[in-house]
Amino acid sequence: MPKPSYELAHCIVCGHADATLVTDADGMRREIEFLWAHHQRRLRPDTPTARLMDRVAFSEHPPLRLVRCRECGLVYRNPAERAHEVAEIYERESPTPEVLATLHEGQRDSARAQARSLHAALGNRRTGLEVGSYAGAFLAAARDEGLRFEGLDINGDVNTFVRSRGFVVHDGDLIAFAESSRRTYDAIAIWNAFDQMIDPRGALHAAFKLLGDDGVLALRVPNGEWYARWRSALDGGAIRRAAARELLAQNNLLGFPYRWGFTPTSLEHLLNDVGFQVTQIRGDVLVLTADEWTRAWARAEERALKRSWAPLARLKPAWAPWFEIYATRRPDELRAAS
Repeated sequence: MPKPSYELAHCIVCGHADATLVTDADGMRREIEFLWAHHQRRLRPDTPTARLMDRVAFSEHPPLRLVRCRECGLVYRNPAERAHEVAEIYERESPTPEVLATLHEGQRDSARAQARSLHAALGNRRTGLEVGSYAGAFLAAARDEGLRFEGLDINGDVNTFVRSRGFVVHDGDLIAFAESSRRTYDAIAIWNAFDQMIDPRGALHAAFKLLGDDGVLALRVPNGEWYARWRSALDGGAIRRAAARELLAQNNLLGFPYRWGFTPTSLEHLLNDVGFQVTQIRGDVLVLTADEWTRAWARAEERALKRSWAPLARLKPAWAPWFEIYATRRPDELRAAS
């Protein structure tokens, strides 16, 4: 992967450039070392290279520097990779059909829970668009739930695979799609892609345009506040440091392979700015990621840790490494009045 070029960044929620340092390049290298050590113990030595993707290898380079906005708490890269280079990474990434098939089946369980929750929020409405549909697991779960969802992804090769499973998937990004489409949907879901978007605010405006009045927007993102808190513990005493490593690694937060670390407060602020009304914020942990290449004891360890932490995450989103947020599109006249 060629090295990217960078540009200075600022908070995309409140527009401020005043931020505190979360970690620098040396601290990030330590996180990557911890991550490799974590998975080296837990994965079988014959694990295929392709199955290391999104565990110890990620589409984007690790951050050079992470900061946290003093005003709203957003965690973000500064400097950040240039926008066109980020888009090119995701457009050219091409997992094999075998890997995509494994991901499609492996993610169905977590996708079923999301489909049920979204179905409950929609009531009798049925149509939707999943942005960042990738291997199509949620599209399959939504179909099983009686919802009529289409997909949207910038990777043409991935979309070809998903179409082979019988789903409608559009090529391109959300902003361009909204500009060219005359359709509206009852719901838009962005489960695991909003934190990687080049222009999250622009994406929300595009989602607003594609939804009918009272349409439902569902987002799932890593919790930047939770990451920053536990990341600081990596410099603490031995017991606290070991706990932080484990919790961060099990929730795919070591090395912070994301562009934006929203907090529940900062994301609600951004949604309100665009014209959405937040109806629910639900804390969660990362879905189970162990597979046939994971040692048996490591599978049991992951299951036990996440089962024990999940009730805390649901009790209070600030204690959650991940969270989902549901919002409805306010009618245009109410949006203008506010």
